[in-house]
Amino acid sequence: MKNIYRDQTFDQERALYGKKDIYLINCRFDGPADGESALKESSNIEVDDGYFNLRYPFWHDHHLKINGCELTKLCRAALWYSEDISITDSKLYGIKALRECSDITIEHTDIISPEFGWSVKNIKMKDTKASGEYFMMRSDNLTFDQVTLDGKYSFQYITDSVFENCEFNTKDAFWHAKNVTIKDSVIKGEYLAWYSENIIFENCLIIGTQPLCYCKNLKLVNCRMTDTDLAFEKSEVDATILTEVDSIKNPKAGRISVKGVKEMIMDDPDAKGEVVIMSEKIIA
Repeated sequence: MKNIYRDQTFDQERALYGKKDIYLINCRFDGPADGESALKESSNIEVDDGYFNLRYPFWHDHHLKINGCELTKLCRAALWYSEDISITDSKLYGIKALRECSDITIEHTDIISPEFGWSVKNIKMKDTKASGEYFMMRSDNLTFDQVTLDGKYSFQYITDSVFENCEFNTKDAFWHAKNVTIKDSVIKGEYLAWYSENIIFENCLIIGTQPLCYCKNLKLVNCRMTDTDLAFEKSEVDATILTEVDSIKNPKAGRISVKGVKEMIMDDPDAKGEVVIMSEKIIA
């Protein structure tokens, strides 16, 4: 049986440190004492309708449920080194809100948090809106569905991940990513997925300059591209593109089937990729 805390305010340092089997309802972590690490080293915690305005509340926690809560801009580095986390219908507004955590689900949540999600493993995110720079860097096994993102330098160095029905407005996304599949999504931003390996885009819309360069084993299946110039430079690529591309530059290897190309740039003798338009080979 859980110990229940209802309609209480906590502002002391480590106010509920090391607590187990607790249920907090409509509680606030705020006040003049400005205490940190309210629930550090705790386990089997459930929080409903909470307000968190102090730093580092959930560090080294296990089995944590957060529902209908607000973590303000002052709630810095809210969840670190924790596992088995569920976050629903909440607001995560502090910088570095999630880091070095594992086995996480996030649904129906609003995230405004620079440097969110670094070195996280096994995270499922659904029907969520996010904003912030360096989103999910160096994380593994991400499963995203119906997620929108606005921010720079996202998903860098991630591995073994799947994204579906998403919309990303993000510069320098997916750099050095490995073993990633992106389906039925819109990706807008400059310099998409440079230096990536084993990345697949299926039924996606790709928007922005110089996408998909220096890639290994890159695959595009029935994708559309808009305002995409200087694409595929030095990449190993197998692509089917249903729209005209502004320009393609020096693909290293593979085959690009495309509706049209405004400009072909093939001035590197090591560029052996071929581009095919309407079943007609134009570059070999």
